Amino acid sequence: MTEQNNDPVRGTAVGAAPVPLSVLDLAAVGDGYTAREALQTSVRVARLAQRRGFQRYWVAEHHSIPGISSSSPAVILSHLAAHTETLRLGSGGVMLPNHAPLAVAEQFGTLEALAPGRVDLGLGRAPGTDGATAGALRRAASPHGAGDTFPAEVQELIRFLNDDFPDGHPYRGVHAVPGPVQGLVSRPAVWLLGSSGFSAQLAGELGLPFAFAHHFAAQNTLPALDLYRSSFRPSAVLAEPYAVVGVFAFAADTTEQARLQALTGALVTIRLRSGRPTLVPTAEEAAAHTFSAQESAILGGWLDNALYGTGEEVRAGLDELQKRTGADELMLAMNSHDPDLRVRSYDLIADAYGMPS
Repeated sequence: MTEQNNDPVRGTAVGAAPVPLSVLDLAAVGDGYTAREALQTSVRVARLAQRRGFQRYWVAEHHSIPGISSSSPAVILSHLAAHTETLRLGSGGVMLPNHAPLAVAEQFGTLEALAPGRVDLGLGRAPGTDGATAGALRRAASPHGAGDTFPAEVQELIRFLNDDFPDGHPYRGVHAVPGPVQGLVSRPAVWLLGSSGFSAQLAGELGLPFAFAHHFAAQNTLPALDLYRSSFRPSAVLAEPYAVVGVFAFAADTTEQARLQALTGALVTIRLRSGRPTLVPTAEEAAAHTFSAQESAILGGWLDNALYGTGEEVRAGLDELQKRTGADELMLAMNSHDPDLRVRSYDLIADAYGMPS
């Protein structure tokens, strides 16, 4: 078993990996499978990630999407904390427009009390769903856009975690519990997530670590990372910028098998963008699908930015991406139909880097 890295942000590369490798989990539900099976697979992957030396395991918040069962990251993370001992666990991310900052501070303070020193709180400014579902989640719509309220809500959340509202503030006597008022010494590590320059710049200005969603906004990756680094101001959290790049990466025993599994992820993404979300289709269904001209355009862009093949082929792609972006860490997402193949994929990538078995 790998030892825990004591730095809440900076990871340690294992084996021949140039930077630490991590996992982004959507708890994908394939056609013919159930949410229970998807969440059981998440436990399998988390334990594998711990054993093989992956740096952290994040769960993404999405809602009203049949092929994704990660609507409640804090609940899933609590379960994963009970099945791991050293792996860093976190949200990738909690979509802050859906929640009151105090509620998030209490959820992740609870996680920190259960798994001290192992919790990351990644925050996103999008709702992670469509407008109707976002309304059902938060109900009271803000009079301003997310871009107007997100920075203030991030800073409010951090103050709740630190329990340090100044005298005279209306929340001075409000305490997030579990938290410092109850003797909780450690805090969740706060991250900002994004797919554009907005959160990149905010993360830099606040001196926070930043994770970029290259897997669905590859055209923005380099500009956003440049903006993050140029905007960065040293803080009590970080002396220098720290950037994670998320990428779809799928390894299989053969290139063709990996391509077919990647195709299932591409097809479910196309359906989602077309307003027709479904369970993740089988490889056979994806291979037999006739793509329209519009779908083919989405497919081409999706596959161009995904890494799939044998373990060595995926390793070569990850190494090239890291060199091109200067990423301090790479986070691997896999949204495939077959849960056993998803588990095997992480094993094959770890093998390619000579990570402990």
